[in-house]
Amino acid sequence: MKNCRRFLGNGLPFLIGSLPVRDHAEAARLVWEYTPEIPLWAQLPARPGEGMMDQFTTGLPGWVEKDGNAFIDTEAPGFADDMLRFYEEFLAVQADRGGPATSRFELKADTAQGFFTLIEHIGRAPHKPAALKGQVTGPFTLTTGIHDGRGRAIIYDDQLRDAAVKLIALKARWHAKRLVAFGRPVIISLDEPALAGFGSSEFISISRDDVAASLAEVIDAVHDGGGLAAIHVCANTDWALILGSAADIVSFDAYAYFDRFILYRAELQNFLASGRLLAWGIVPTLSPDDLAQATADRLVERLKSHTAQVMALGFTGEQVRAQSLVTPACGMGSLTLDLALRALKLTREVSLKIRNG
Repeated sequence: MKNCRRFLGNGLPFLIGSLPVRDHAEAARLVWEYTPEIPLWAQLPARPGEGMMDQFTTGLPGWVEKDGNAFIDTEAPGFADDMLRFYEEFLAVQADRGGPATSRFELKADTAQGFFTLIEHIGRAPHKPAALKGQVTGPFTLTTGIHDGRGRAIIYDDQLRDAAVKLIALKARWHAKRLVAFGRPVIISLDEPALAGFGSSEFISISRDDVAASLAEVIDAVHDGGGLAAIHVCANTDWALILGSAADIVSFDAYAYFDRFILYRAELQNFLASGRLLAWGIVPTLSPDDLAQATADRLVERLKSHTAQVMALGFTGEQVRAQSLVTPACGMGSLTLDLALRALKLTREVSLKIRNG
């Protein structure tokens, strides 16, 4: 992966996206206090419009809200015309022919204020970050989470799925390009919590090839925007699918699911041999009890035990550390503020111990 050669993790701290505060200035303060090396724009799900779906559905043809429910209304008058305009605008923007002055493929301040807050802070940061991070809802999670008027997930409709994937791809490219302008490596993460259910009876009729193609389209768009593409799954999944993709970084819950992740030895060996990175979610966030009882020293020991198993695949400790980031296991938007602060502190402490040890 030529993109990955521009950036080494070296055990730096790295966040997933969401925080349990309502004020973007406060969120930015926390981001820059605990992860100034790789600041991100924070998602605040406690605010209206900042849920995983809300932030990235703006611009979808037929998207409506009725009686508290949001869905794609394919029966609405003008839906076909809206779909046509969508593809015309997509082609213009994809080809960099400009398109409308305000494109549906841009992030909007009413749903992604954190992005614009990050932009403001980068310019006045006292030190240059090692990298900058953004995130989008991944195509599988987006298309299984959005429904048509009959309540059917749009992943089962070829046209609606295609439109949603293209929307998320160009939103990813757009904000990669905006961040690349600051002259630092840029990471755009595809957040894919729903991939934990891929292969289950709920999604048994969904083609693996279709899922891989959707991921590839968004990853290619990130690369086209000059960014590195990460995929984050906060539970177990088909890791062969993820490690076999063109993602530059794979982000996973190393605290609870490493025993399943390491089963994919051949895929993991090929992934690391190509120079790509692992974001180790070693700070527990899914269990409040685990987080409350965790200490930096115990988490470092747990991480060293895991990395030793990766080294046994034929990598030196120096190689593994260079190709590693330290993260919470998942986003922190659903935690209490006290627990989120604890996770932030532990993430930084573990990172410092790894880098200094």
